[in-house]
Amino acid sequence: MSILGQATTFGTDNYRKHQNCADTHFREYNQLLMSSIGIGTYLGRVDEETDRLMLQAVVDAIANGINVVDTAINYRHQRSERVVGQAINEVINQGIANREGLVICTKGGFVPHPNRVEWFKATYVDPPETSISMADLAQQRHCMHPDYIRDQLNRSLDNLGVETIDIYYLHNPEEQLSHVSPEIFYKQLEASFIVLEEAVAAGKIGAYGLATWSAFRVTPNHKAHIDLAKAQAIAQSVSPQGESHFKFIQLPLNLLMLEGATLATQTIDGCQMPALQAAEQLNIAPVASAAIAQGKELEQMLPLLTSNSKERLRIGQQALQFTRSIPGLSTALVGMKQPEHVAENLELVPLPILQQTAVESLLNRW
Repeated sequence: MSILGQATTFGTDNYRKHQNCADTHFREYNQLLMSSIGIGTYLGRVDEETDRLMLQAVVDAIANGINVVDTAINYRHQRSERVVGQAINEVINQGIANREGLVICTKGGFVPHPNRVEWFKATYVDPPETSISMADLAQQRHCMHPDYIRDQLNRSLDNLGVETIDIYYLHNPEEQLSHVSPEIFYKQLEASFIVLEEAVAAGKIGAYGLATWSAFRVTPNHKAHIDLAKAQAIAQSVSPQGESHFKFIQLPLNLLMLEGATLATQTIDGCQMPALQAAEQLNIAPVASAAIAQGKELEQMLPLLTSNSKERLRIGQQALQFTRSIPGLSTALVGMKQPEHVAENLELVPLPILQQTAVESLLNRW
């Protein structure tokens, strides 16, 4: 049986009230109070030990002030979604949190099977009633056909064991731009948005968005660029009420990847601006992925760090503290499985974010 309910204003606020956190730790976006740090579930081996570590990490995070949990159907070939579902069930059964206090996010687009092409063909192309063809598969790994997105969403609901996913992202939709023209891409986006608006109406998702890697960090002349204002206009055009549920974007943001906050990649009413500023003007909540660059280049970040707490905070903590302090950001996602990394990240929950003057001085260096 699926876990009923979804994140609500009252539920997320009630969750906040029971946490030992700084006043700046929760931010309100789309009528939800979202923790400034979210737990990601991307990396890790496809084995039971990683399942065990990830399960405990999600439970510990939720128990200590993190109410945003991010996953995707292709992460670890669907195992990450299933672990997140187990964790949600556990925290609810143990009375650690209510479903209404948790913001559960997942994504669809990439093929979630190790034998991508063979599985895609057997599952979506070969059945006689299908409208999906091999031509819909970009880079041998990504599909945005509306029937595929619809099916992937339903699989994610089953994996997570929930009635409603709070935020459902199209996963790296710019993958299609290596495969089709911009004109065709935006028609694909329209077809996908129709599916997602229908899913909102059916209670399967609360809101939707675009989770990207390069789309909002590159200039308009780049092949992978996505126009955020155009995407929102498309979403509004297919919404029965005229007010779409396209409410979130996700993009990498960290000390070494600051384009989303500093590079003018978007244009609104003739004015060029970075993606974060554009999202604010369009009333879309930005979420940072790779908030510490997946921990791979922390030493390179050290000369850039300006935290006043260097003596108390490790490099990874300082990097995460910087990202979550960037103005206009709702949540900074960081992957964590090892108990020591979970404990380190949770130490930031009761600490205030950095002073904005310190953050802006660093951003202005780019």
